[in-house]
Amino acid sequence: MSKKLTSRAEDYSKWYNELVVKADLAENSAVRGCMVIKPYGYAIWEKMQAELDKMFKETGHENAYFPLFVPKSLFEAEEKNAEGFAKECAIVTHYRLQNDPDKPGKLRVDPEAKLEEELIVRPTSEAIIWNTFRGWVQSYRDLPLLINQWANVVRWEMRTRLFLRTAEFLWQEGHTAHETKQEAIAEAELMNNVYATFVENFMAIPVIQGLKTESERFAGADETYCIEALMQDGKALQAGTSHFLGQNFAKAFDVKFANKEGKQDYVWATSWGVSTRLMGALIMTHSDDHGLVLPPSLAPNQVVIIPIYKSEEDLNAITEVANSILSDLRGKNITVKFDNRTTHRPGAKFAQHELQGVPLRLAIGARDLANGTVEIARRDTLTKEVIALDSLNDKIETLLKEIQESLFNKALNFRNEHITEVDTFDEFKTVLETKTGFISAHWDGTNETEDKIKEITKATIRCIPLEGEVKEGVCVYTGNPSKRRVLFAKAY
Repeated sequence: MSKKLTSRAEDYSKWYNELVVKADLAENSAVRGCMVIKPYGYAIWEKMQAELDKMFKETGHENAYFPLFVPKSLFEAEEKNAEGFAKECAIVTHYRLQNDPDKPGKLRVDPEAKLEEELIVRPTSEAIIWNTFRGWVQSYRDLPLLINQWANVVRWEMRTRLFLRTAEFLWQEGHTAHETKQEAIAEAELMNNVYATFVENFMAIPVIQGLKTESERFAGADETYCIEALMQDGKALQAGTSHFLGQNFAKAFDVKFANKEGKQDYVWATSWGVSTRLMGALIMTHSDDHGLVLPPSLAPNQVVIIPIYKSEEDLNAITEVANSILSDLRGKNITVKFDNRTTHRPGAKFAQHELQGVPLRLAIGARDLANGTVEIARRDTLTKEVIALDSLNDKIETLLKEIQESLFNKALNFRNEHITEVDTFDEFKTVLETKTGFISAHWDGTNETEDKIKEITKATIRCIPLEGEVKEGVCVYTGNPSKRRVLFAKAY
């Protein structure tokens, strides 16, 4: 298969789809709308998991696991949540198959094996978890309850795209119970900050923290916090959400506790999550027409060493040096691969590792050994330099840090250049169609106006920013009074 990608300028969507497949990240499976995450893609996800899991535990959360199936009666208990996910639910109705008497060698559902109660394949786990929490919470001494789950969920999407929107995807979902409203709100804000820190520090993606509008909130939430990122094509991507659930689920599942005065009260709740959609954000923020560009913090291999040789004797000498480099770098917790495959020529190896976004590539040949040098190629800038072997370790550490910072700053500059303030609807439409990006505009706060703007332009309110100047004005569409500007964009 050709490794050449469609250019981003020619067809951004096609470029993305080709890159995911050609870089060996994922592929479509035999199950409609579901993906196979391949080892290289899963290695990136594992690094994301490891960093996030560490951050969750540092903030006092513990991991648990809950069933994939949710009894329909439990799913229906919180009405807004059930209504919000109803159209995306997969349902189990029977528990056994049998041979089809009319079609030899085929199976059919056994009509006698109908479940007494249908089971929902979890699109999210609030229902089963809050039914469980009822048995875990009796007193204020049991609070706060800080639980996280790494799991898969199913949302029966009709239009799917690898990582960005699939019928089944991997994620983590945090679920917490608190004694007071203030504690729950603080938790929701804390976890939104955790997400922002992770995405900026490890993924090198700048984000805007904000609140969702009422129509964009999580079903069953009183408030939804979010982080919004901007992709290279000028579309926004919701990278994570954290929800203040009030007492809605506590009341639906009768989760009460004896407070310090001995009176019964309902707990206050949050839920929060990020998913393999972050993989899509990572790809679309940094990558180029040559392939993936990975920030060193999440690259499966931060450094790859490629030997260039003509004889077995050359390879043996290069291998000795390469093994020494491997040992030194691994001692500094730098992930490094020695690509000594004899089935591929150096040029093919260069192309593969460039396509897969390895931050630094070292090439060592017989002449390098004689000169005591090594050639280093940076993936982000596609630049090369030759340096002395005895200064290699320090140089690599410096370059990895530089690449991480450079990727963030490049994305930050792009994002900032694509936030445009407008005051008229004509300006709004012009910017959306020509410049793209985030549009900062006044909105009158009504669902009707929000829906009308979406209908006309396909742009949605991505968030009400938590930071920045709050200044009254007039709505960009209706001319009615507006309390502040919000951010609109077309989005994934």
